Amino acid sequence: MTYPTNADFIVPDAIRDDFSDAMSRMYRTEVGAYGDLLRIVSEVNAGVLASDDADLLNLTPEEDIDRISLERHAAIRVGTAQELAMIARIFAVMGMHPVGYYDLSAAGVPVHSTAFRPKNRKALARNPFRIFTSLLRLELIEDADLRRTAAEILARRRIFTPDAIALTERAEAQGGLTGEEAVRFVAAILETFRWHERACVDLGTFRALNEAHRLIADVVSFKGPHINHLTPRTLDIDAAQAAMQAAGLPAKAVIEGPPRRRCPILLRQTSFKAMQEQVTFPGADGAARIGHHTARFGEIEQRGVALTPKGRALYDRLLGTVRSPCPSGETATYEERLATAFAAFPDNWRTLHAEGLAYFKFSLARAPDAPIPADRFDATALVDTGVLALSPVIYEDFLPVSAAGIFQSNLGDGPSVIYDAGPGRAAFEAALGMPLADEFTLYAGIESASIARCRARLASGQAAA
Repeated sequence: MTYPTNADFIVPDAIRDDFSDAMSRMYRTEVGAYGDLLRIVSEVNAGVLASDDADLLNLTPEEDIDRISLERHAAIRVGTAQELAMIARIFAVMGMHPVGYYDLSAAGVPVHSTAFRPKNRKALARNPFRIFTSLLRLELIEDADLRRTAAEILARRRIFTPDAIALTERAEAQGGLTGEEAVRFVAAILETFRWHERACVDLGTFRALNEAHRLIADVVSFKGPHINHLTPRTLDIDAAQAAMQAAGLPAKAVIEGPPRRRCPILLRQTSFKAMQEQVTFPGADGAARIGHHTARFGEIEQRGVALTPKGRALYDRLLGTVRSPCPSGETATYEERLATAFAAFPDNWRTLHAEGLAYFKFSLARAPDAPIPADRFDATALVDTGVLALSPVIYEDFLPVSAAGIFQSNLGDGPSVIYDAGPGRAAFEAALGMPLADEFTLYAGIESASIARCRARLASGQAAA
């Protein structure tokens, strides 16, 4: 990207936009099937937007729809607290901040995670690029010798180029980056996420790490935290899943998350299985050894409305009934049981708002007959009379059970591991060097700000835009 040269510093949103595009182009060259995913998602989204289903989604045209073609998330895994802390500083230059805490150890994945993403409505509308970032929990490696070996390997590696570190420090010191610096910054940090075919451990160590857990081998054995997936957003994941299968991509049998609904909630995800890739391992005798590794896969997602704590509690309870063991003699498929359980979750935008289950953005749909004093403002009543319109606040975050399901399905067959890791949020924040933002607070802030704007305009007698 060529940034404007007359500006002192480039806004973080523009740097994030450029980085997202650069990462997508890099991943397309590394994983050919990613290009197939982009084509499928583009065709499905165009079909939805040209149909009556577009109106049912109730998206904000100049905001939610405009960003869809740009929208994707990446996922990486780092090995040490130092790597996590530095990655946080790098992402901050792009306006991405750690939101939420995810402990995947309970689901048999030895990591805990956060999502680095924009936090405010304007930045999300510009480009909502997010990176799900996991920190390996070395303490969960039972073999003490292997745990010590893994720690020594991670302590030796350097996943950031000198230019990436220097430009991050410069951005922090001077309050931003110039256009020339921003171009160099994006190029430098892209190197951290690039795939490296040469491992930094010998084949025997790789196999030992792999036996402990395939994800441990993925984190420890390579020069850096290569992207393990880059995920575009679709407006109809069922259609995209069918198109993946028709294209011969080895898609998951089950879509993770809630069932198909008229009013989508939270997040639905599916993927094609990880590729087996050739890796060169150094040998003690100087001779290279050839092995294979499966880590990188293709994923797509469909995002719905963000749920309130009340809505999330209902979602978790209903999902729990489906994920519990089937009663004896039960013949219904998982998808059928999921749809049956979620019949108890309202599937109407107006009801979701009235029952306090989801977050919404409000806007003026028409001018009222007379100004409405602030103390007589009633958002629900004004929606019913057509003065206000509501649209869903899009869920920007992740679901631990779904993330674990995607991870596990792409780590290959093997025995299920059960970890007793205990609470780790405090340790994660200590490694990160900063507190994690609360996603519910951010969603509530978007909703309340939109209500405040409507209240002020109605009180002043302004007509709808």
